[in-house]
Amino acid sequence: MKRMLNPLVLDFDAAVHALPGEQRIALSDWQEAIRFGCRMKTLRALEAALAPQLDALLGPAFPIFIGSGDYHHVSYLLIERLRHLREPLREPLRVVVFDNHPDNMRYPFGIHCGSWVWHVSRLPHVASVEVLGITSSDVEAGHAWENHLRPLRQNKVRYGCVGRDVGLLQKLGGRGANSYASTTELLDAFTATLDASSAPIYLSIDKDVLSPQDVHTNWDQGTMRWSELGAVIEQLRERLVGCDVTGDVSVYRYQSRFKRFLSGLDQQPDIPARQLSDWQRDQHTLNLDLLRRLAR
Repeated sequence: MKRMLNPLVLDFDAAVHALPGEQRIALSDWQEAIRFGCRMKTLRALEAALAPQLDALLGPAFPIFIGSGDYHHVSYLLIERLRHLREPLREPLRVVVFDNHPDNMRYPFGIHCGSWVWHVSRLPHVASVEVLGITSSDVEAGHAWENHLRPLRQNKVRYGCVGRDVGLLQKLGGRGANSYASTTELLDAFTATLDASSAPIYLSIDKDVLSPQDVHTNWDQGTMRWSELGAVIEQLRERLVGCDVTGDVSVYRYQSRFKRFLSGLDQQPDIPARQLSDWQRDQHTLNLDLLRRLAR
C-alpha cells in the first residue's frame, strides 16, 4: 500500500525547496533566536507559536523538514509532541537518529543542535535513542567527557559509530557506545535488531551523516551513502510514527557574538556563494527521492 505523505516544511532558513503536496510554515523571524541553540524558555516560546499552526494542518504532517542541521534541536519538540496523540502510543518510542555527530553533548546554556538527544532520552514515552553513522571525533579521547554519560551507561542512548575509537567512552561506563569497521557492518547490525521489538519508531535524519559524494551540508560529514540510508528507510517506513529531516544547506551570519563564537568553535565550513545554489539543488533531488522511498 502506498503511504499518503503530507510533508511539512518548518521554514527557518529557506533551505528546503518546494516539495509536492507540502505545507509550509514561515519561521524566518525565529532564525536568530533558534538557530544553533537557545534557552529552553525560547524553545518553549517557539512551541507555543507553532502549536496553533500544527493543530490546523490538513492531516498529520509526515515527514517534517526543518532545514539546516543547525535546527536539529527542534526535533525535541516534535518528539515530545507525540505524547499528545489522539491515539496514544501502544508502547514507548524507539527513536532512531542518523547523524554524523552524537548530539548527546553537554551544553549548559539550554539546548542546542548538539545536545538535543540527551533531552529526548529523558522523555517518559521514549524507550531508547540510537544515533547511527557517527564518524565525528566527538566520541573519542579528549571529547569523551563532553558526552552525557548516564544515558550511555543505562543503554538508553546508543551510538553506532564508524571507524572511531570508543574505548574511553566504554571505560567510563558507556556500554551504549559501539564502533564498526564500515557503514555496511553498522547497518547490518542495526537492521538485525528490528524484528526483536515491535516498538513504534520515530526517525530523525541529519543529512550530514551522508558522504559529500551524495550531498553537501554546512557541517562536517560522514561516510554513509544515500543508497545505503535509503534502503534502511524503506525497511523502517511501516513502523514509523514520525519522521523529521535536517541537513539541508544554508548560510547565516549570527547577530549574536556568542553564537558566532560557539559556531566558530565547531569549525563549521564556509560555503562558497557560487556553490550554494548547486548544493541546494542536489539536496532537493535527494529530498524528492526520500519522499518516494517513504511513500513506496
